Amino acid sequence: MDKAKEKRLARQLRHQRVRKKVHGTSERPRLSVFRSLKHIYAQVIDDTRGHTLVSASTLDAEVQAGIQGKTKTGQAEVVGEVLARRAQTIGIKQVVFDRGGYRYHGRVKSLAEAARKAGLEF
Repeated sequence: MDKAKEKRLARQLRHQRVRKKVHGTSERPRLSVFRSLKHIYAQVIDDTRGHTLVSASTLDAEVQAGIQGKTKTGQAEVVGEVLARRAQTIGIKQVVFDRGGYRYHGRVKSLAEAARKAGLEF
């Protein structure tokens, strides 16, 4: 097995371990983060119904306007702010954070802190 497959498999196993404990409800949905090499995606999910309530990513038109010339960490901050704003418009104030098997560091951390600063509690 090559190195890239091993890293991807290790992240998937870490994510499964986290998901055993982290479960989103309609009162307190799960904020899930996915990181690719170029982009970052975040969703607020109600696991009891299996529905994505709100999502934001660096590919959204609203986010694209605010990320020009920023680093990937800066882009993650913008995604966190937009996600928190969208969640609050539908009445979500508290979430459970699911880091997706990634370390709480860099882009994942900046997204989480920006969402907290914009008013989400977790």
